[in-house]
Amino acid sequence: MVEPFLGTWKLVSSENFDDYMKELGVSFAIRNDGGLAKSTVTISAKDEVMTIKTESSSITVEISFKLNQEFDEVTADNRKVKSIVMLENGSLIQVQKWHGKETTIKRQIADGKMVVVCTMNKVVSTRIYAKA
Repeated sequence: MVEPFLGTWKLVSSENFDDYMKELGVSFAIRNDGGLAKSTVTISAKDEVMTIKTESSSITVEISFKLNQEFDEVTADNRKVKSIVMLENGSLIQVQKWHGKETTIKRQIADGKMVVVCTMNKVVSTRIYAKA
């Protein structure tokens, strides 16, 4: 069930995000901007289509998808990736693949907050969002 994820979420804490972006290959300028941004994430669903909209002071990125179906995504740092989002054990697991690389973004609800764990290779970033 995706209902616990629905709504608007505001970033309240972020750990190791710069190292994660470095591992992705994000440029210094975009990392600097991304590291300072206090993003807002809005998650909605209509019929079988989910939408995740991420907004910060400098950029807005929106993806729409059906669970368990691969789709093309252009990320905030302009990577062109193949993504798939699955619902597993109450967590939304997003896997992005590009040029032989892969990253996983796991979203879960804990204590009324959305915990987002981004992993690439051995680099892990945890970002926590509270309901707005």
